[in-house]
Amino acid sequence: MNMSEEQRQARLAQIKRQWETKRELNRQLRKIKTKIGVYSAKGGVGKTTVAVNLAAYLAKEGYSVGLLDADIDTPNAANVLGGDDVPNVNNGRIQPADNFGVKCVSMTFFQEKEDEAIIWRGPMIHNALNQFLQMTDWGDLDFLVVDMPPGTSDAPLTVMQTLEMDGFLAVTTPQSLAVLDAKRSINMVRKLNVEVLGVVENYTGDVFGVGAGQKLADDMALTYFGNLALRSDYRDGSKPTVLVSAKVKKEYDSIWKGLRARLTELEVMPEQVAAALAADEVDGNTTTDEAS
Repeated sequence: MNMSEEQRQARLAQIKRQWETKRELNRQLRKIKTKIGVYSAKGGVGKTTVAVNLAAYLAKEGYSVGLLDADIDTPNAANVLGGDDVPNVNNGRIQPADNFGVKCVSMTFFQEKEDEAIIWRGPMIHNALNQFLQMTDWGDLDFLVVDMPPGTSDAPLTVMQTLEMDGFLAVTTPQSLAVLDAKRSINMVRKLNVEVLGVVENYTGDVFGVGAGQKLADDMALTYFGNLALRSDYRDGSKPTVLVSAKVKKEYDSIWKGLRARLTELEVMPEQVAAALAADEVDGNTTTDEAS
């Protein structure tokens, strides 16, 4: 069926709007040097806890850090992060909350009731994620840590296709079903030609066991960053546990050592990205000067 001239013009206008939106988003995201997703297709493996504590750890190390809660219908990152600051919305722009040195945007902040069920179909979740990405003024960030939604469908796909992620941290627990779903998420990321940075095993100890994360990494030819024990330290919800527990801090020291090595290998550490951007600007200015 042939389109009328009016339909063709409307379609062209829609394509132009989408292109302009994408260009503006890319311009904003240039201020974010390194983007890391914390991901598993399995819910309940502690992705949010890992994402929040990783963000807080990086902030404590002196980096400028943002935390995007991409789990729209069951958002928890802001609760795990804690703190009293909330986002400010002005002229359609979101200024993220800033707690413990971590800038955070989460659907939690925009619910009238925290226990309200968000019952949205895929397109609505897609639109909400895009609005968060397009409307948030993150400023200059060294790292944006993305707390990914579970599954391998609309919501994680939207994040992966909209944000040019530098890599994903796969989270599993010792149970076989968690490992299976972690493999599914790893295969999804690879199909989209994005880097899987490595594997972390969460909730290890006498209750659930230990060792599945290392085996998963070996089976999938990935780097194993270490495990995070199931500790009573996490009962203190006043701030991210990595900031109050020496034992948890030591675990994240180990994870960061491996993660930093992988990011350096891929040349996406913030310092490397900043140097590359500066070189591009110099080359661009040189080309402009020569042309004139």
